[in-house]
Amino acid sequence: MSYVIGIDLGTSAVKVLLVDQSGTVAGEASRSYPLYHEHSGWSEQRADDWVDGTVAALRELTSAAGIDAGAIEGISFSGQMHGLVLLDGEGNPVRHAILWNDTRTTEQCREIERTLGDKLLRVTRNPALEGFTLPKILWVREHEPEAFAKAKLFLLPKDYLRYRLTGELHMDYSDAAGTLLLDVAGKAWSSEVLEAFGLQGSFCPPLVESHGLVGTLLPQFAESTGLPATTKVFAGGADNACGAIGSGILSEGLTLCSIGTSGVILSYENDKSKDFAGKVHFFNHGKEDSFYAMGVTLAAGYSLSWFKKTFAPNESFDQLLEGVGDVKPGAGGLLFTPYLVGERTPHPDARIRASFIGVDGSHERIHFARAVMEGITFSLNESVDMFRRAGKTVDTVVSIGGGAQNPVWLQMQADIFDAKVVALENEQGPGLGAAMLAAYGSGWFDSLESCADKFVKHADSYSPQPEAVAAYAGIFKIYQQVYEQTRGLNEALAPYRG
Repeated sequence: MSYVIGIDLGTSAVKVLLVDQSGTVAGEASRSYPLYHEHSGWSEQRADDWVDGTVAALRELTSAAGIDAGAIEGISFSGQMHGLVLLDGEGNPVRHAILWNDTRTTEQCREIERTLGDKLLRVTRNPALEGFTLPKILWVREHEPEAFAKAKLFLLPKDYLRYRLTGELHMDYSDAAGTLLLDVAGKAWSSEVLEAFGLQGSFCPPLVESHGLVGTLLPQFAESTGLPATTKVFAGGADNACGAIGSGILSEGLTLCSIGTSGVILSYENDKSKDFAGKVHFFNHGKEDSFYAMGVTLAAGYSLSWFKKTFAPNESFDQLLEGVGDVKPGAGGLLFTPYLVGERTPHPDARIRASFIGVDGSHERIHFARAVMEGITFSLNESVDMFRRAGKTVDTVVSIGGGAQNPVWLQMQADIFDAKVVALENEQGPGLGAAMLAAYGSGWFDSLESCADKFVKHADSYSPQPEAVAAYAGIFKIYQQVYEQTRGLNEALAPYRG
């Protein structure tokens, strides 16, 4: 039996999956690493902690009983997007990595908008947001000129990890799309953007396809991980692109709903000219010459976690949600907007806050729980609605994450999205997508689609119920009005928050 390994480099931990030729996960291991918050809004990590954690997890995996490390043919990567790693001329980081959830770069975002004007969306296809990489580069140049003077090249997190393991410098298109430096449709570093900010082309690493072979393991890492030195290393992709691959989102009409702390609606796109006017993200897919559009709800699963922590701290989620299926759509006239930490899609607003609307004396805790679940799903449906208005077909939604663990929530998604919703048997997310890139790159399959036919296994499916669809369509129109109606009140209340 031959194997491949998918390495998912997350924000809090790295997880490695050993996958056989049938798509079965034969082993897994993980290691966590610290986050550093030196100032409010800052979020950093030590790049070599990723390397140390990955090596330790790989060693655990290869030393497990029954695993023949010699049968491992290839490895690939999924990685947290946008994080900035600056390397000096010797290939060493000049400072800690600045992560995707760091918010210090608001002024740099405004600078990017002023400098590029309409070129920003025309070329990069995305708005300037604090999480992206270019604002971080400009921040370091302005505030840490000595560190920036040492920097010769930048990488993203998984690319630094792969560089350390192989000695080779590359970046794949799906991750590069989140830097604001890539001509997304043209699949090249944008000379217009680089020149506008006085950056040299040599500051950017060579670009490669996600399934591209970029080298083999350096001898010292072959020894420390227990992997053969001949193990092929493939570029990998951004976490959302790999999550799409691992969920089989590889053709038109297929959409991914992922509910974790935040929530994502991601839809496959063939047309590189599709214009969403910056309302949703538009990135290169991990599948060659393909793209995806993506909307984000900042407080998806976090909203339900907050509700449980606040109103049922000593109960399980099952206890909290017991009976939620008996409450009819609309939660008895109670509506929740999940803006606990602001919002991203379709309202990039860090100051807006959540609300319950329509509370009366008949409402019990179960109505509030149902309203929270519905409000999260309405927020995600904002992205589905925009995709459809732009001419996209959304008829099948693969649901993963916390929202896929509850049958009531899955049916709710089908009714609110007005689409068939499918759960997965073998939900491994971005790590499985990374393993699939290694399997495809190793020649096990002639396409990612044929790999998905083998690796991605559907479980239960949920069809929209006409009566519920009609009810939710009316409530959704009300939900869409709440943001504008409450924005002024939220601004007025902002000074009184702790």
